[in-house]
Amino acid sequence: MAKKVIGNLKLRIPAGRATAGPPVGSTLGQWGLNMMDFINPFNDATKDMMGKDVIVHLQVFDDRTFEWKSLGQPVDDLIREKIGIQKGSAKPHTDKVGKITRAQLEEIAEIKKDQLNAIDIDGAVKVIAGSARSMGVEVVE
Repeated sequence: MAKKVIGNLKLRIPAGRATAGPPVGSTLGQWGLNMMDFINPFNDATKDMMGKDVIVHLQVFDDRTFEWKSLGQPVDDLIREKIGIQKGSAKPHTDKVGKITRAQLEEIAEIKKDQLNAIDIDGAVKVIAGSARSMGVEVVE
């Protein structure tokens, strides 16, 4: 019989630098999980992405075990990295902070295609373009 899922957690953790402190320690501690069973495998799996944030999904089961899956960098980080800005605009519809091309959007869509709710690459590009516009980045052809 399948284990009963009692929690789904989503964390944003620096790659290769998970520690028993917040946000990992406090979150896993609330669920009564052994932190080191997550921290060591996570740090080993993400050491090649050092210095970047990684999204992690954790499924917690009723017997205090868990499964985790790394989803890679968030889309907003990829957009900022691609066009070379520090942060998005506070007023995205009036103050633009940069421009991104269709080719750059396609590169990001290829990286994130498994996690996006899109049928094809054009749909994935539209999703990424929407994220860029909400950050104050102008989409140019």
